[in-house]
Amino acid sequence: MARKALVLIVGAAFVLSMVGVGFAAAPGAPMNPKVKALIDSARETIKMVPADAVKKAIDSKEKAIYLDVRDPGEFAAGHLPGSLNISRGTLEFVVFGKIADQNEKIYVYCKTKARSAMATKTLNDLGYKNAVLMDASYEDWVKAGYPVER
Repeated sequence: MARKALVLIVGAAFVLSMVGVGFAAAPGAPMNPKVKALIDSARETIKMVPADAVKKAIDSKEKAIYLDVRDPGEFAAGHLPGSLNISRGTLEFVVFGKIADQNEKIYVYCKTKARSAMATKTLNDLGYKNAVLMDASYEDWVKAGYPVER
């Protein structure tokens, strides 16, 4: 009985800690300085393109992958036309099965440019030679009046 209570307490503590992590990462919440430094470091090593260049690529039907690294629920709520969704949390584990050609042009984006910066660096580190960060958030894309699929 005591063991069961201990398991429940540990489980509850884990859930509460994860909720706390969610709040810490909420929009408008201050970012941990170490995490910010990691993201800034990634941005220094990757190529970035403005949102209008990505829109032109979509409009001209450029042979490219538009990679949304948000979670599936965020993706389902709306995404760039023709996008492929691979959540940042699973990228390293599934990307080779979904994007076989490491020379493919890949435009990477997310909600705030943080996950996508890390994902772009990871793709480059994994050997994807033409992965670039869309230097705009998904919200910036929407605010610009650019097309969205749902």
